[in-house]
Amino acid sequence: MARTPFSSAPLPATPAAPATGPQPPSGQSPFSARLAEPRSSAPRVAAPADRRTLVVGRGISVQGTVQDAERLVVEGTVEATMIQANELSVAQGGVFKGEVQVDEAEVAGTIDGTLTARNSLVVRGSGRVLGTTRCKRLQVEDGGQITGRIEMITDGGLAPRIEPPRVAAETAG
Repeated sequence: MARTPFSSAPLPATPAAPATGPQPPSGQSPFSARLAEPRSSAPRVAAPADRRTLVVGRGISVQGTVQDAERLVVEGTVEATMIQANELSVAQGGVFKGEVQVDEAEVAGTIDGTLTARNSLVVRGSGRVLGTTRCKRLQVEDGGQITGRIEMITDGGLAPRIEPPRVAAETAG
């Protein structure tokens, strides 16, 4: 009988039924119970959980480069020079510092740097975006904050910049 590196108990001779409760079958770790489940030969439909997702949990700090992540979930702290992904979610209490380019972004924590959301950006009531923000669609809930520069993306690229009118200072003479 084969043993898995995570369990000291031998695997059963026949595949175990999936555990329905929080406890795995006696003598088996949850990991080895999943390994023992029978596999279907039918093609799988990709579920949202099958996407390449990086979750930086609460209390965890990450610095550096992230490559090939489709979805980035920040619950802790991430500092990066450039990240590209399809989706970014910064949870309440999460902090992202640096530059990020995504299709969709949802911010309930803090982003400090440059954020480009090619489609939509949602800033939740607890969210703060500091720095330069580029997006095609913007939704800010009551209490959400954006501080810095906002550029709206149009179908032709970035919207033309409109300079505020300059007011000449009058001097009393």
